[in-house]
Amino acid sequence: MRIRIVGAGAMGRGIAQWAATAGHTVELCDVRTEAVTAAVEFVRSMLERAVQKGRMSAEDSTAALDRLIPLDDPWAGGPDIELVIEAVREDLDTKTEVFGRLEQALPATAVFATNTSSLSVTRIAAALKDPTRLAGLHFFNPVPLMKIVEIVPGAATRPEIPPALTALVESCGHRAVTVADTPGFLVNHAGRGLVTEALALLEETVTDPAGIDRIARDVLGLRMGPFELMDLTGLDVTAAVIDSIWQGFRYADRLRPSYLTPNRVAAGLHGRKTGRGWFDHGPEAPSPDPEPPVTGDADRPVFVHGAAPQNQDAAALRAALTAAGAVVETGAEPSADAVVLIPVWGTTVASEVAAHGLPAGRTFGVDPLLPVGRRRVLAVTPAADPAAARDARAVLARAAGGDGDGDGDGPYAVSVVRDTAGSVAQRLLASIVSVAASIAERSIATPADIDLAVTAGLGYPVGPLAWGDRIGAARMLELHRALHRTTGDPRHRPSRWVTERAQLGLPLTAPGTSPADCTAGTAPS
Repeated sequence: MRIRIVGAGAMGRGIAQWAATAGHTVELCDVRTEAVTAAVEFVRSMLERAVQKGRMSAEDSTAALDRLIPLDDPWAGGPDIELVIEAVREDLDTKTEVFGRLEQALPATAVFATNTSSLSVTRIAAALKDPTRLAGLHFFNPVPLMKIVEIVPGAATRPEIPPALTALVESCGHRAVTVADTPGFLVNHAGRGLVTEALALLEETVTDPAGIDRIARDVLGLRMGPFELMDLTGLDVTAAVIDSIWQGFRYADRLRPSYLTPNRVAAGLHGRKTGRGWFDHGPEAPSPDPEPPVTGDADRPVFVHGAAPQNQDAAALRAALTAAGAVVETGAEPSADAVVLIPVWGTTVASEVAAHGLPAGRTFGVDPLLPVGRRRVLAVTPAADPAAARDARAVLARAAGGDGDGDGDGPYAVSVVRDTAGSVAQRLLASIVSVAASIAERSIATPADIDLAVTAGLGYPVGPLAWGDRIGAARMLELHRALHRTTGDPRHRPSRWVTERAQLGLPLTAPGTSPADCTAGTAPS
């Protein structure tokens, strides 16, 4: 195939390297000739590096470079061009002008694709005389390494174009997902679940950014915490995406932005590119503060609230404490000296204290989510006695197998956070699953494509719907309902997708039966 790529910036040169390496002839052009020259040299250096690392032969590298053709005039005729991929700046007027000029220069048989990450594909196509020839082809940076591409048909896109683009993408070694033309498409939309909830937790001063990141990594198994991720991406970019998707979905509560970001953006606290964001960066940046050591009494008696066998979370915590040699009380009520631990699922420690008459000063919450890493989470209320809290942390660290110094080099560490509905990890996971479920509910993408795109595009350890299935649809619904009931915040309202599947015993990853399934088939003779 002969492909023309318009725009020789970071995305354009990455797409050019990807397509030329896969065997296609690529014309690379830009309104700035120097940008094309720089892009070709960049691709050359990347291919040479691949040869040096043994990932490509010298012959294949040379052949790929031979297929990369720098073009001086983006608007030159090209009767053999089969596909044009636009990768210019993210501005509607600029993109419509580019396609308008290309439409005059190239044959009607050439398919047009825009690499837009946030603009409406339908609006870009609407400026063309033939809007049916254009679709979205959204790559992620760096293109050769991020092996996922969103195929986005506009409202007028010819039906044969998305499957053809899918075949092209997959023949070149990447995976393709088909996504409805909606704000944020799929990956950027799904990613809002993590960062918006992390910002909400920070608004409530549940813990600091480093504390939220530790829990996200060590309990949920994310490669990067949400605040690390925002600093890497750039808070200016992240805040703009959050706002645009929220506005695009008509101010949906589930996607609500935080009041924390505008002032930080205005102050230039954008992250790595400005040297300071949620954290300090650069060679002069101070080292992160270490976690405080565990200093309490690990031998203090502990009482786990929650009757067995109904309360399986309490039974599991009681068994873990006992196995670690902690002094676990077995009576119906805690003794006067015991610290009380409550596994909370979507609720607060304070509500449990009030409901069951527990001693407020020495009652603490424990997140029952089993960590994939090396961390447990202890929640403290405003009424907590600090000495009792230190002892509870020591008991929990002992039960988790920690070495007691809190520096993370033992099997487990224990984070201490402010009491909030669901604690930190539950809130993050609930939001990740809820936003993905709302995407499925709107038929923006299939459940399989949602999970594929999120794992490939965001690096999550598992797709959000499959993640919810690991917990169980019924238990996820219980969590969403408890968060909604406890906080009164509509952002936690259970989605129809989760509710129905929990009620019907279906997994969250199941597409389910549609009305069309019930009317398709052979008509009776």
